[in-house]
Amino acid sequence: MAFLDYRELRTTISQYHGLTGAELPRLARAAPEEQERAFAVLVLRNPQVRAVLERLSVLDLPPWCLTAGALFQTVWNIAAGRADLGYGIRDFDVFFHDADDLSYEAEDRIIQRCLRGVDGLGIELEPRNQARVHLWYEQKYGRGIAPYRSLAESLASFAFTCCPVALNLSHDGTLTTYAAHGYADLYRGVLRPSPTGIAPAAVHRAKAAGYRAKWPHLIELPLTGT
Repeated sequence: MAFLDYRELRTTISQYHGLTGAELPRLARAAPEEQERAFAVLVLRNPQVRAVLERLSVLDLPPWCLTAGALFQTVWNIAAGRADLGYGIRDFDVFFHDADDLSYEAEDRIIQRCLRGVDGLGIELEPRNQARVHLWYEQKYGRGIAPYRSLAESLASFAFTCCPVALNLSHDGTLTTYAAHGYADLYRGVLRPSPTGIAPAAVHRAKAAGYRAKWPHLIELPLTGT
């Protein structure tokens, strides 16, 4: 986790603007501080990422983060040499954690607050209370899970080690970065099964196939024990 100056980072986006896919593996071997800063600057090259962070930063929200495909797929697009950094990004996942009220109505109030906050951006925002996931997960995926006690726990449940990356922008301009398993696999384009992932094998394989169809440079490592 790193705490960075968002305003300063926005002025240095050009530092990594010419970075090519061939150069990304170097970052996989870099010091953690450089990996964190490079990740922040790389994903901030995507104007929609910047817009979502800035809009949400001024709202009264429980602990939250922007995570998932909007971030790691931006990096994959840079690795693939695409000019369109929004290629393949279906929606923008916002995780928040509010265990004080687990009702659907309480979650929906925060969801609607987030949706109003990004109105006019032309993107699909998917805010979800991670403290409620255990209430519906078994019905959707066929297995029960324990309640997530924090955002960090919910992020660690992603299927691949390259995916649980996240950003939060506070109202004072502090950008917080997070990566449950570091950044090396993200920079190398490796789909490595997460040791803390909870996705059933069929979901895991479907995700990998969908990712590789759009980003053929990705390297899929096999699941074990399935």
